[in-house]
Amino acid sequence: MSNYQLGCVLPLTDAEQQLSEIREACYEGKTKKVQMSWTPQIRASCDQTVFTVHKGVKTFDLCQKHSLLVTGGMDRLIRMWDPHFSGKPTGILKGHSAPIVHLCISSEDSQIFSVSTDSTVKIWDIQDQSCLFTADPKASGIHGDISACSYSSAMKSLFIAADCMAVLSLKIRPQFCSRLTVSHNKPVMCCGYSQEFRQVVSCTEGSVVKVWDFDTGRQVFEFGGTRDLSAITCMTFDLRGRRLITGGRDGCLKIWNFNNGHCLKTLKKDGECNEVCDCIFLKVNRNSYVMSVGRDRKIDIYSDIPEDLRHVQRPQPSWEDDLKNGHNEDVLCAAQCPPSLLATSSYDGEIIVWNVVSGRIQCRFVTPHAAEYQSAEGLDLSVPSIIFLKNLKVSSATALLSSGAVGCINIWQVLRGGKFVSSFKASRFQQKITKLAKTDKDTLLYAADQIGYIYVYNMNKYSPEQKSPRAETFWRAHTGRVSGLQIVDNDQVVLTSSTDHTVRLWSTRGEFIGTFGQSESWSIHISSSWMHPAVPYEVLIHPLSMPDHDILNVKTHLTDATNPDKAEADRGELQSARHSKLRTRPTSISDTDFEED
Repeated sequence: MSNYQLGCVLPLTDAEQQLSEIREACYEGKTKKVQMSWTPQIRASCDQTVFTVHKGVKTFDLCQKHSLLVTGGMDRLIRMWDPHFSGKPTGILKGHSAPIVHLCISSEDSQIFSVSTDSTVKIWDIQDQSCLFTADPKASGIHGDISACSYSSAMKSLFIAADCMAVLSLKIRPQFCSRLTVSHNKPVMCCGYSQEFRQVVSCTEGSVVKVWDFDTGRQVFEFGGTRDLSAITCMTFDLRGRRLITGGRDGCLKIWNFNNGHCLKTLKKDGECNEVCDCIFLKVNRNSYVMSVGRDRKIDIYSDIPEDLRHVQRPQPSWEDDLKNGHNEDVLCAAQCPPSLLATSSYDGEIIVWNVVSGRIQCRFVTPHAAEYQSAEGLDLSVPSIIFLKNLKVSSATALLSSGAVGCINIWQVLRGGKFVSSFKASRFQQKITKLAKTDKDTLLYAADQIGYIYVYNMNKYSPEQKSPRAETFWRAHTGRVSGLQIVDNDQVVLTSSTDHTVRLWSTRGEFIGTFGQSESWSIHISSSWMHPAVPYEVLIHPLSMPDHDILNVKTHLTDATNPDKAEADRGELQSARHSKLRTRPTSISDTDFEED
C-alpha cells in the first residue's frame, strides 16, 4: 500500500542555499553530520490530499478541465479520482493485462490514453468510463521497451518512443445516423451458429454476448457486459452446439450455458495469462477437449468433462514439442482436420502442423514473400486464418490454406513431409484475408478481408498456374474487418460479423437477407422477406464500394476516393516509403478498424 500526495507548492526564497546544503549532506553521507540552516516546513493537513493506492503508482496525470486525476501502476488498474477527495476512486478502468507505465488525459477529446508494459495502448472515454479502442502493439509497430509517450491534441496523434518511433493517428468513427442498423453498440469480435437450437451467438470486445433467432433475426437473450468480465476475443461451441466457449483478453476461457447466461466453468492456467486469440473444440478418439492459443505462444489443452464440477479447471501438461520447438511469436489461430491433424499459425507467418494423438510436430511452413514484394519492408506476414481442404486437386491429398501477404491465399500440402504448393490473389484490393470458411463438400472456399469484402472460389476449378483466379462471386458485406464467417450448408446461407458493430446473414450468392437486430423480421426460406436487392446503407455509401468505371477515373482530387485499386496502390507506396525513409510505423485508427471494449 502506498500513499501519494497532491497539494500546493510552497514558495522558497533561499532555494539555492537549501539545494547546496542538501547536496553536501548527500555527499558526506553518514560520516559527517551536517547542520542545516533551515528547517523543512511541514505541510498543513488542509493543504494536501493523500491518495492510498494498492501496489503503488507508476504514472499519473491531472486534468483541470474535468477536475480529474488518473493513476496507474502494477495492479493493471486505472483509477479515476476527484483531486480534492481521496476517499475512493470515482471510477476504475479495467482491461490492461500488464502494469501501466503511461497515462495521458486529453481534455479536448474527453479521453484517457494508457500504455502498459506489454506495449498495449488503450483509449478510454472519460464520461462513459469505457474503452473505446485497443491498439495491438505489433500492428501498431511498437517494438521494444517503451521509453516515452506523448499525445498531441493538435495532430490527434499518440507518439510512442521504443526501438523506433510509432505514431498512432486517431480518426474518430462518425456517430451512427438513424438510417444505420447495428447489432451491438461495440465492435463484434466473433460469431457462430448453433444448429441444435437454430440460434446465432455474437460476442463483443465489451464482453456482451447476444443470442439471436436464426430464422427471424430477432434477439432472444443477452448477457455479460459487466466490468468484471474481460473483452471476448474468440468463441466456439461444443460438438452438439449446446455449450458456448469464449476466450478473453485476460487469458481465460469460459464455458457458458448461453440460454441463461450461466458460466459453467472457467478454464485458466496458473501464473500470468495473456490474451487468447483462438479456441476450438476437438474430439480425439473418444475424448473431448477445449484447445486455445494466443499471446502465450503455446497450445493449452483442457479435458472436457461436463461431470467435473470444479468451477476452475487447469490445462493438461504441454506437449514436449510445443515447449521446445513451438512458435516463437503470438499464435493467432488453430484448425483441426480429423482424426489427428491440428494446424496453428502465428504472427511471424509460421504454420505448424501437429499430430494431436502424439503431440509431435508433423511439418512446419513459413509464409513466402510474394515475388513483387520481396524487398518490401514491414510486410505483414501474419496468418490470422487457416483451414483444411480435403481432396484438393492441386495437392492430391489433404491441403492447408492460409492467409498470406497482400491479400493472397497460400496452399500447402501437409502429408509426406509437407510443402508449399501455390499461392493466389484472393482480395482484389490486396487486403489481408481475415477469415476463411468452406462448404461441407470442400468445393467452395469463402474468403473475407479486413475491409469487409467476401470472395467465393470454386476450388475444383483452381489450378496452380492461376495467380488471380476469377471468383464465382464477391460482394461487400461490411465496412470494417470481417471478424466472423460461417457457412450454414443446410440453409444455404452465410453468417458474418464485423468490427463495424453488425452481424449479418446472406445467401450463398451474396444476396442480403438482413442485419441481426433490424426492426423487420425475415424468414430464411422466404426470399421476399429478405432485404435483397437492397444492400446495407453504410456499405452502399462507402467510397470503396463504388464501382470501378472509366468515368470515375478522371484525374481530379477525388480520384483516390473513387478508384479503390489506385487508392490502395498509392497507400501501399506511401506506406513503403515511410517505412524505408523514416523507420517509423504510423498506424491510423480509422473507421474501418475502430474497436471498442
